[in-house]
Amino acid sequence: MSKKEALSIKDIARTANVSHSTVSRALRHSPLVNPATADKIRRIAAASNFRASAVGRSLATGRTYTIGVVVASLAQPFAAEVLAGIEDVASQRGYSVIVASTKGDPDREMAMVQQLEERRVDGVVLVASRVRSISGSLLAETQIPVVSVDNQQAPDAACSVFFDNNPATTAAIRLLAQLGHRRIGYLGDRHGYDSNRLRHDAFRAALESLGVGYDPQLVVDGDSDAEGGMRGMERLLTARIRPTAVFCYNDMTALGALAAISQRQLRVPQDLSVVGFEDLSIAAFTHPPLTTVRQPRGQVGRIAADALFATLAGVKSDPVRVLRGELIVRESTAPPSI
Repeated sequence: MSKKEALSIKDIARTANVSHSTVSRALRHSPLVNPATADKIRRIAAASNFRASAVGRSLATGRTYTIGVVVASLAQPFAAEVLAGIEDVASQRGYSVIVASTKGDPDREMAMVQQLEERRVDGVVLVASRVRSISGSLLAETQIPVVSVDNQQAPDAACSVFFDNNPATTAAIRLLAQLGHRRIGYLGDRHGYDSNRLRHDAFRAALESLGVGYDPQLVVDGDSDAEGGMRGMERLLTARIRPTAVFCYNDMTALGALAAISQRQLRVPQDLSVVGFEDLSIAAFTHPPLTTVRQPRGQVGRIAADALFATLAGVKSDPVRVLRGELIVRESTAPPSI
């Protein structure tokens, strides 16, 4: 069919024997349309090489068919993989995505939300947000729905999607304790992320429940990246009594820890056991392969996007979605040598 003969929304509605609004909803994958009807409409549209005009859709519906995603840093694999999940869902629904990076600054984060609202995006997803309850009033003032990922302290978000850190963290510390470790360090993050606080708290609670001593001198902060992990590990290696195992805030921190240990001519896991968190694709290929907690990052992005689109469609959904990680045991953990 030539471009001149391509069907319009009116033509598709007439062919499918439905209203114009039903066609519009079906083409943007709205859950309000019967699946069989939606499939019929999309098949008619595909057969005619139909391409919806973004301007026309916006004028007809009052929406821009654009969502914003605010991340702390695109350099962090966690954010990048969550974003990929969001983009998958947005693309399927005919939406574009605008991404803004905050560099870990909570004030900049709120400014980004306000700027995206001014650009008339239909909704926003905050990834690894640093917005706290004290900023809740600012979120409450926004006129568009906001979904928060990996932050339990964003009370005015339409939905919060986060990981329950406790079970997997407890499993990781239990593994180290069963291997015989009693001096277990925590290599965290200094930027104030909610996830770091929760993982540290779960780490401490696990040590206490297992009868393993918690030593604050074995708790240091990095920067969520490999360089920060190296600096933090150096501090632990020069401690008066160095740990025999280290639980890291994330895999990038663990990569830095592995490098610092190697530079000291020490071996993992013979001299030190290392556990990460996230299970990035690189974790299986480090030397040695990294024991870590697997997080379904793409899945959480898709869940967050689905929650946002449900809100936009006026469909009520659970205000909180909780996912759990899984401990993946590889070769970076072993009994202590001393």
